[in-house]
Amino acid sequence: MALTETTDIPLGFIAPSFELLNPLTNKKEKLNDLKSKVATVIVFMCNHCPYVIHILDELVKIANDYFSKEITFIGINSNNIISHPQDSPENMVKLIKEYNIPFSYLFDENQEIAKAYDAACTPDFSVFDAQMKCLYRGQMDSSRPSNNLPNNGEDLRKVLENILNNKPIPELQIPSIGCNIKWK
Repeated sequence: MALTETTDIPLGFIAPSFELLNPLTNKKEKLNDLKSKVATVIVFMCNHCPYVIHILDELVKIANDYFSKEITFIGINSNNIISHPQDSPENMVKLIKEYNIPFSYLFDENQEIAKAYDAACTPDFSVFDAQMKCLYRGQMDSSRPSNNLPNNGEDLRKVLENILNNKPIPELQIPSIGCNIKWK
């Protein structure tokens, strides 16, 4: 595992559109159909990364907490399943069911979407406003598998609350950290 941070790129970019397979339904889903009129959280994740597994219960809680506030979450797995078969679509379905993931968890087989978003690690978070302009690229919270800090989604929750309350997004955005995306 190569420890990797979110790529530091200027905020304000428009979310690249996509149409990706949802292994749970075996149907393709488009960003345009999934996005929210309030805010959309896109997280690059996978099935096996200990950093993703560490945050997954809290990520599910956050998604459930904010669905009623019309904030959409989308998970995308871009890992190479030849080198990492544990990230296969079949195993994505198992993860969805095990953790009761309430959002679309999509498979980016050719890795074009990860590249379009400059995704680098799992988990890698981006938060977009109603116009799909990126307002945040950072960590969910400071908890890591190797520390004893609370896994509470503090940073991500603050961003979402600020969006809901028309407050500015914090300028300090600490990068997420995790396993590198497994490129082909």
